[in-house]
Amino acid sequence: MANSIQTIQVHTSPAYAVSIGGGLLHTCGQRLKEVLTSCHVAVITDSTVAPLYLDTVCGSLRSAGFAVSSYIFPAGEQHKHIGTFADILEFLAGQRLTRTDCIVALGGGVVGDMAGFAAAAYLRGIRCVQLPTTLLSAVDSSVGGKTAIDLKAGKNLAGAFLQPAAVLCDTDCLASLPAEVFADGAAEAIKTGVLCDESLFALFEDGTLTAAPAEVIARCVAYKAGVVERDEKEQNERRLLNLGHTVGHAIEKCSGYAIPHGHAVAAGLAIIARSAETLGWTDEPVAARIAACLTKNGLPTSTDYSAQDLAHAASADKKRAGSDITLVIPRKIGCCELKKVPVAELLPIIAAGLEG
Repeated sequence: MANSIQTIQVHTSPAYAVSIGGGLLHTCGQRLKEVLTSCHVAVITDSTVAPLYLDTVCGSLRSAGFAVSSYIFPAGEQHKHIGTFADILEFLAGQRLTRTDCIVALGGGVVGDMAGFAAAAYLRGIRCVQLPTTLLSAVDSSVGGKTAIDLKAGKNLAGAFLQPAAVLCDTDCLASLPAEVFADGAAEAIKTGVLCDESLFALFEDGTLTAAPAEVIARCVAYKAGVVERDEKEQNERRLLNLGHTVGHAIEKCSGYAIPHGHAVAAGLAIIARSAETLGWTDEPVAARIAACLTKNGLPTSTDYSAQDLAHAASADKKRAGSDITLVIPRKIGCCELKKVPVAELLPIIAAGLEG
């Protein structure tokens, strides 16, 4: 717990800091006193994370003078729905939280999304703090203020933007992650390297992600912070962060969310890279290098679902606008572009990636 703490400022409205390092859950109460007045804190977590970290977090918050309550919901993407969302809202109301109080999201991406959306909706908005416990939530979902739940028609179709009051990323939590869950986060980190920085991508090729995760998390957060500052509500540049997600979300939906998000995004990234290369949209070969990097980090590069199934699922994606959908195309490692295509062309585009 003596690790040095890195801090990255996110200059949105409101601005906040992302702290990265060991031992942050043990000291979260004192650290949050710097950004929160004395208030009631409702800790939202899931059934996987609660036995590991809930007592530590609640104890630290109480020691710092906060009134604390907690709510635990069943773990898994399949519970990221309107029923769980409603239950959290009823819990907050039952605890009589007011607009001066705060929600703490303790967990991975599902918890962060659920708790963040509840914070955005309850009393038309109260403060939220993110305490990510997975690599995926650390490098991606805890930063930027996007919150959502899934609907029957597709993933993340109902949500809101709510920037957190603070993000505390305790890298000690990574030691408790099963290899598959760690790999889930690696997919989002690798995506970031493909988007912005070949030198960052190279870290995933040589094993630095496992050896020095704090460095990788900090670089991914710094990149995302810059994008979010320039395009907070995802009107333009921020859409690049959806690299691999159109097909990835389709894979998740087709599997009934049995395939975890990062694994689905990895397959989606490999598929769109093969498709882009096949269709002549890249500046240099990218598909083989991306696929090799994903494989090295325990991630899939393909799917058993047909192009027809994936295109049908993707046609309901939230990135659709009328009869068009915007795809993120890797031109080369470290450089991607947005490409608007007719939804009707999704089938041959996805098929080209499956056949590569």
